[in-house]
Amino acid sequence: MRRRKKARFHIPVKYILLFLSALCVVTMFASFLLDIQFTPLNTAAGYVFIPVQKGVNEIGASLRGVADNLEDLRNVMQKNEELQQQVDALTTELNTYKMEQYDIQDMRKLLDLDEQYKYKKIGASIIGKDAGNWFNTFIINRGSKDGIEVDMNVIAGSGLVGIVTGVGPNYANVRSIIDDRNSVSAMILSTSDNCFVDGNLEMMNDSQTIELTDLTDNDQKVAPGDQVVTSYTSSKYVPGLLIGTITELKNDPNNLTKSGAITPAVDFEHIKNVLVILEKKQTAKD
Repeated sequence: MRRRKKARFHIPVKYILLFLSALCVVTMFASFLLDIQFTPLNTAAGYVFIPVQKGVNEIGASLRGVADNLEDLRNVMQKNEELQQQVDALTTELNTYKMEQYDIQDMRKLLDLDEQYKYKKIGASIIGKDAGNWFNTFIINRGSKDGIEVDMNVIAGSGLVGIVTGVGPNYANVRSIIDDRNSVSAMILSTSDNCFVDGNLEMMNDSQTIELTDLTDNDQKVAPGDQVVTSYTSSKYVPGLLIGTITELKNDPNNLTKSGAITPAVDFEHIKNVLVILEKKQTAKD
């Protein structure tokens, strides 16, 4: 018969670990309460727990730093938003101020024109225009109810703008002197020599000038810089309205007349308000 083996006494590992853990806890509490120094345990605990604690402290400090940075960033973003709102408000206020200044300057020019030309006039604002950069044709907010009629002259800035071509009860169409269809009988202010001023949008785009033609300069006294005004012989324009200044002059092939370029007295890229002369050429002549 085979002999039975004696059963060996075996303690599970989990109980051993549980016992050792409990022993460590009891030892640490006893050391703390009784102020007993267990040098080997303290040393071992130092090696194990101090690095862990240091790492935890560093992670905590890093997280606090991140949280502080996020809070600072939120504060900065909020402050930046408030400053941007202030900048937007100031920009709007500045633009309004500039527009008011422009309106004041524009009105001063109109008052100067009103005093310069002693015709009966009425003020009007532009409410529409054709596409493009230039005010070659546009609509004003005055019409037949205000006494506006076709062929009445329109002025602004420093001189002649154009002529009324169509009228409604509360609006009127204006064609300016820079339009290709427009031609004005004119004269040189200093010499009274006659000429024509023709609208030319191509020249306006290239050099911001319009065309001077058929100048009779028998005494050869006309030169660049001379002012050109509406002529007494014009059939539709009252005399003496400033058209512009000669910037270029040359002899025509027939050697009898000259032609050239004129810089208009009016800024035809920026017109907002105008004066309409309520006296037509025939009325003014009478």
